[in-house]
Amino acid sequence: MKKYLAEMVGTMVLVLMGCGVAVSLGCNPTENIPAVVGTALAFGLAVVAMAYTIGGISGCHINPAITLACLLAGRMKGKDAILYMVFQCIGAFIGSAILWLLTNNVEGMAGTGANDLQTGVSVMGGLLAEIFFTCVFVLVVLGATAKTNGATNNFAGLAIGLSLVLVHLVCIRYTGTSVNPARSLAPAVFQGGSALSNLWIFIVGPFVGAILSACVWKLVEPKEEK
Repeated sequence: MKKYLAEMVGTMVLVLMGCGVAVSLGCNPTENIPAVVGTALAFGLAVVAMAYTIGGISGCHINPAITLACLLAGRMKGKDAILYMVFQCIGAFIGSAILWLLTNNVEGMAGTGANDLQTGVSVMGGLLAEIFFTCVFVLVVLGATAKTNGATNNFAGLAIGLSLVLVHLVCIRYTGTSVNPARSLAPAVFQGGSALSNLWIFIVGPFVGAILSACVWKLVEPKEEK
């Protein structure tokens, strides 16, 4: 049970800190570049912090896409994968609820940092962005945490966090960067509007990207890990 609770806490922190910074800085990828950089760093640093906090308990997935990839890569059982995803979503809702309460009690602030298609980006463009960048991000996770990668395992959390910063810097202009269904689900429910109607993009895209990353990893993984 502790590992599920750890996933809940970790995802709550990720959503609260990452989305919280996006809201606080007024992140707009076409008008506020410093806020974009700040938001990217916030998500990456949240992952690094949680990796070294709960990594030894649950592996610090805090992302259903990562959990799916680990399941497909044979690193966990189906029951654990399902419960991981459930508790990740619970944690995301707790983080979003806290952020919603805060922003609704501060004049001039609103929103929960929900993902949505950015100006000029089509549905297909947004979907492809989420697929491609989730694939890259999750592939880094699979490689950095592989048993055969002993030389860098102690720095896996740092590598994963920095890769999330990089993914945000590239993808935020298209979708606000999800690459994490739980991170998108909870804020969209609280925010509503187009964020909720486009929510399927940020669920389907990351899951498809996770499947692709697991397939790629199967092709390149060292034999010793199998």
